[in-house]
Amino acid sequence: MHGEESRNELGTIKIHKNVIASITSLAAQEIDGVNRVGGDFKSGLLKLINRRQHWVIKVEINKNEEVHIEVPIVIKYGFNIPDVANKVQESIRNSLEKMTNLSIKDIDVNVQGIERGQ
Repeated sequence: MHGEESRNELGTIKIHKNVIASITSLAAQEIDGVNRVGGDFKSGLLKLINRRQHWVIKVEINKNEEVHIEVPIVIKYGFNIPDVANKVQESIRNSLEKMTNLSIKDIDVNVQGIERGQ
């Protein structure tokens, strides 16, 4: 399955996993203390050339149509890691529920590094 699908009287609405990942990335980057989404060299390089990083986010939808998300982030030096990670989870959940009406099961935040803010 590539994403969430629902049907109404007018037809079918499909939300692709890439859309879910894009919303996740944008919601994570809104949080003060998040330096970037993705923690490896490739994602850092893509940020330098201003490319979208939603491909580093894993989105799974189980048979009960519950969404599981894994998002890697790099936090700015000097910020409280658990506090920033909790705010990222809340931001992602709020954005996805507001924009997609999906049932969010888990949002796993993997802190992959600390960097000086830009």
